[in-house]
Amino acid sequence: MIPRRLRPPLLALGAGILLVAAAEAQLGGGPPPARHHTVTQSQGARTLPADRQPGYASRVSITVEGDSRVIRANGIPDHAVGAFPNAGNPNAISEQNRTWRMPLHPRKADKVTRISLGVFGVAVNGVPFDLGAAEWYRGQRRSAWQYEALSGAVALGIDANHAHVQPQGAYHYHGLPTALMVRLGVRPGTHSPLIGWAGDGYPIYGLYGYADGKGGQVREMTASYRVKEGSRPRDGGGPGGRYDGTFTADFEFVAGSGDLDECNGRETVTPEFPNGTYAYFLTRAWPVVSRCFIGAPDPSFTARPGGGPGGGMGPRGGPGGFGGHPPPGGFRPPPPWAR
Repeated sequence: MIPRRLRPPLLALGAGILLVAAAEAQLGGGPPPARHHTVTQSQGARTLPADRQPGYASRVSITVEGDSRVIRANGIPDHAVGAFPNAGNPNAISEQNRTWRMPLHPRKADKVTRISLGVFGVAVNGVPFDLGAAEWYRGQRRSAWQYEALSGAVALGIDANHAHVQPQGAYHYHGLPTALMVRLGVRPGTHSPLIGWAGDGYPIYGLYGYADGKGGQVREMTASYRVKEGSRPRDGGGPGGRYDGTFTADFEFVAGSGDLDECNGRETVTPEFPNGTYAYFLTRAWPVVSRCFIGAPDPSFTARPGGGPGGGMGPRGGPGGFGGHPPPGGFRPPPPWAR
């Protein structure tokens, strides 16, 4: 037992250590403390209307330099966005200064590189696809129970483009970039235009590709993932409850159940690659955006602005994607590819 006369100094010392640890985490000594959540079931993400301009002009250049494709961008989208800050996201959009490099002649790696937090690719308008949410059940970063950003289990203030804003002001997509796809002319019956580039150099397309991968008939590409059956474990700190897509661990890959492989891609010809390429596709169902690289990502996709490790989100995490409820404010006509 601690003597009574020593308790106040020791308590003060303990509090001081905790404050120093928290400060070090915020200043780059480690990630900020994760928020504490206990929700185990979700109904899909609510999205906010994208009905205002971002406040800055979009600037992006895509060039070839030696053996690299280089994207330089200020991260401002070329379409309307939601209201930021908002109740679920306290951050305002601001200009960035990002340079992304990727192999001009990509090759498949011996094994895939999985992504739980970080940037998968960059859209042709210079806005990144930044995937997972930095949110875990009971705030346990080391657990398998990371909240799925697309599920809506944690309110994160995403707009109708399935995007929101990082603490440093970076607007980024988590799911289908709705307004960009409309602007690019994504529609049924026609092969998708190029949506962006992945960090390993392979192209990203949206929803529609050639049925046989060889040209001709076009159909909507389907993912090969499904929600697991049964209930999650409670042992070892598991959340329990039925598998429903609330957590990334709620999904499993079933080879051959859809058109695409575990990285949401396939070998195919495309309008840009008539001789064939591996290509990633955005899908309506999970994972929507690939959660792994089939090739080796360039280091520029594993570095955060400011030099910190990783490419994920700040403490507020982020969502976007499938399912969910109609946006507040009433009915909006669906884009052509959703009709």
